[in-house]
Amino acid sequence: MKTEIMATTEISRFDDIHGSTELMSDESVIARLFDHIDNGTTDRGQSSWKEPTENYRSENRLDTELALFRRRWIVFCPSSALPKAGDYIARDAAGIPLIIVRGNDGDVRAFRNACRHRGVQVASGQGCTSIFVCPYHGWSYGTDGALRSAPHSDGFPGLEKETRGLVSVDCLEKAGLIFVRQGTDHDDNKDAPDLPDVVPKNFRVVKTETSEIQANWKLHLESALEGYHIRSTHQTTFFPVQYDNLTVVEAFGENSRIAFPYQAIEGLRDKPKSKWSANGRITFVYHLFPNIIISTFPDCIQVVVIEPLGLELTRQHMFLLTDCAEGGEALDAVFKGQEFAAKGAVEDRDIVMSAQRGLKSGANEFLEFGLFESAIGRFHKALTRELEIMGS
Repeated sequence: MKTEIMATTEISRFDDIHGSTELMSDESVIARLFDHIDNGTTDRGQSSWKEPTENYRSENRLDTELALFRRRWIVFCPSSALPKAGDYIARDAAGIPLIIVRGNDGDVRAFRNACRHRGVQVASGQGCTSIFVCPYHGWSYGTDGALRSAPHSDGFPGLEKETRGLVSVDCLEKAGLIFVRQGTDHDDNKDAPDLPDVVPKNFRVVKTETSEIQANWKLHLESALEGYHIRSTHQTTFFPVQYDNLTVVEAFGENSRIAFPYQAIEGLRDKPKSKWSANGRITFVYHLFPNIIISTFPDCIQVVVIEPLGLELTRQHMFLLTDCAEGGEALDAVFKGQEFAAKGAVEDRDIVMSAQRGLKSGANEFLEFGLFESAIGRFHKALTRELEIMGS
């Protein structure tokens, strides 16, 4: 029998922007969820948040948000997306074309994807190479970014190869993820992200997918950060196997983790706590501020990078990771489960695009995020604070 959550439990610490640095164990999260199920409660924040609709419609605001993206450490992809030397991904990040490549020494490096001759991109998409060659005039660069050759170099008197390599961008690997930082006002990595290991070391990428949605990036992000919509939006997909408005919300730094339980969690009640596992019983959604969503599913995880392209256009890069063996039944089950998850994603997409059209109506001066939606309120609070600091 489905449990309908009516009352709420106040969780004051979730309203602090910086939150705790530690996350609860699976055992603690499951115990808290059982408490909520038994008492008809759910986590909530201390107060709601009202976000002005102008912040979704202002070109100046979007430009400032993108400037923030370029200034701080941002996830570009999972480490396992570049498993061997020469593997690279070339795409825009915060409006800037970049190349991320694993070198022969095993280190990952990032460069601005622009030839030092006439600025043409020297790579596109994803692949493996030992050299990047500009398609315009054939200037070539190694995976270390160094200029290797310039055809008819005698036509460029005084050309110094050592100063004409690809322009580097700060890059680091941490917690199973590759981060880039495009800003130039930092001298070290003292502000590097402090994260738990959200991507298991033995997980590999088995699928990548890029898609676009005709909506503001924040509307798209918000749909992943609360369970208040499960019953109404996902009537025939997630709601029959999950719960109505039941989540556990945690904060770590400017980030959040939201636990969405499946009704299958009830199967753990008669098991000793030492046997409790979230796998297959809970979907954890990690929001890494500002634009990354990492979701756990049975035997796999999704890493989603949300890239704003315009006020009403967002590009999403999805990486599916698992440790299931190739060609086995377990991997087949992962892909089948993702087909089910994709149905819910389509429902979210439709709702988000409807919200985007609603912005045009002018009906609302603000969008309100209630006590059940505290992770969204924390996101906007942190974003507002970071933009204020950047502008000061």
